[in-house]
Parts: sequence; C-alpha cells; structure tokens
Amino acid sequence: MILCAGNNETFDFATPIGVGLIDSAINLTRHCLVQKPEFILFVGSAGSYGEYKIHEIIESKTAANIELGFLDKSAYTPIDNVVSAQTENIKDVIVNSSNYITTSENAMVKMRALGMGLENMEFFSVMRVAQVFGIPAGGVFCVTNYCDANAHRDFIANHGFAKVLLSDHLKAKGMVHG
Repeated sequence: MILCAGNNETFDFATPIGVGLIDSAINLTRHCLVQKPEFILFVGSAGSYGEYKIHEIIESKTAANIELGFLDKSAYTPIDNVVSAQTENIKDVIVNSSNYITTSENAMVKMRALGMGLENMEFFSVMRVAQVFGIPAGGVFCVTNYCDANAHRDFIANHGFAKVLLSDHLKAKGMVHG
C-alpha cells in the first residue's frame, strides 16, 4: 500500500491519509482494520535539518517524534519517541514528525545534533501504526526546504517539482507504473 498525506500532496498511485500526526494515524488505522496491507510505503515531501539538499530523494525506515520543547528542555515525554523498521546494520536517516513545521535555524541545528535528518509531519504516525499492526513499512521523501525562516516559502516554490521527482523515483524503482 502506497500512502501520501493529502490536501495538496497527492499522487495518482497513493492513498491520502491526512495531514499531521493525528489524522494520518486515525485514517491509516482505519485502512489496516478494513484490509491489512502486506507493506506500507509512505511518499511525501520533507524539510531538511541541513544535511540533505533541496530536491534530494531520501529513503528511510526510521521515524521520531521530537517536539521543539524538547530542545530547550521545556518538555519531556514518557513514551518511546523513535520507531524503526530498519533491520540491516546501516545508518538510516531519521525523519522527525510533529504537527508543527520548524522555522528556526537554531532549532534546525539542534535537531541535526540529535541525529535527525529530515522533517515530515506524518511519518512517525505511519511507522507507529505499522509497528502496532506488524506491517513492514518505510518512506520515500523529496526535500523541498530547509527548516529555517524560509521554510514555507521554499516549500511552496519546490513542492510541485518534488512531486514529479518522487513519481519518477518510484517509477524508476518499478514500484509504480506510468
């Protein structure tokens, strides 16, 4: 099953599950209860914490939920906030998810120091739902922006081409036909 967020981030080969952590978790759970997929692949855009360049395609099987309050020690969590389906002994890009988009260069640097590579609003919930249902899962992302003051402007400017790059990437890997 290939998934995407929805709204303006849709693909003709993917099922939209909603934007953000909550809607994506609810809708993916609903799908899994009706007909459990053999594999889940999430496709979407991502912001870079600085290591990855705009238009770069990144594959990952590891997601985190590190909120910005964690960076200045104004918040903590008692839950496990990293989920990984990575079984090989290779360094995986960690994709952080939050309902908020990082727009602070200082926060971007701190996230990178914590080992976070990208930011995508839905991936943590996708990976967590997949974990609960015992479904292998992963994600493919195209970088649209850096997580800085220009994040929204750059996302808007690069989003359309990122969708083309993602489609081409999946076609080249034989995951979708076109």
